[in-house]
Amino acid sequence: MQMKYDITPGVKGLIFDLDGTLVDSIEDLADSMNRVLSQNNLPVHNIEAYKYFVGNGLRNLVKAALPESYQEEAFIKNAMAEMMEIYSDNCLNKTTIYKDIPDLLDALVLRDIKAAVFSNKPDELTKKVVNTLFPGYHFEAVIGYTLETLKKPNPEVPLTICGTFGMHPKNVLFAGDSGIDMQTANNSGMFAVGALWGFRTKEELALNGAKYFLSHPLDLLKLF
Repeated sequence: MQMKYDITPGVKGLIFDLDGTLVDSIEDLADSMNRVLSQNNLPVHNIEAYKYFVGNGLRNLVKAALPESYQEEAFIKNAMAEMMEIYSDNCLNKTTIYKDIPDLLDALVLRDIKAAVFSNKPDELTKKVVNTLFPGYHFEAVIGYTLETLKKPNPEVPLTICGTFGMHPKNVLFAGDSGIDMQTANNSGMFAVGALWGFRTKEELALNGAKYFLSHPLDLLKLF
């Protein structure tokens, strides 16, 4: 049974994670990193493994995918450069919007809910994916990774987005599919909402402070 939590009346803002929340990008991420591994004669990984490599930035994905004997900084840096080149050209091959996300976004517009996207994917690729897959929808902000110190779970970017909204953090929901997203929400003073259709488990979301769980995108509308 869904647990009941008090939500501040008049919640009118929402920040989305991208990968695993709005879009299913796992195949493109896995295919691109596996190409890097293959080019270096290293073992590749399956899709399930990549669901746990993603979420904390592309560099950490690369590091997690490399064997323990290839963790030298110089090798990680080179593999990261290869991954960026390959993934930049292939980040939209198989990436798709999750079912009913477009209906959710339309419903948010009708309810006058302001929305933004904050991702640990590199900023240029975050914008590329969002601009390509959501051309008809206006997000107040679309922000990806720019500096290590600003990535999730640091609350600085989400709080800046609240300023863009003109709202207090307590009036904003943060929806994501990973523990890092729930930590980000709680660090920012926002209501942490866990998306169960993404890459991680309900247990991980709960352990990291999820206040509400969504089995389906349109379930989010119950919170407004």
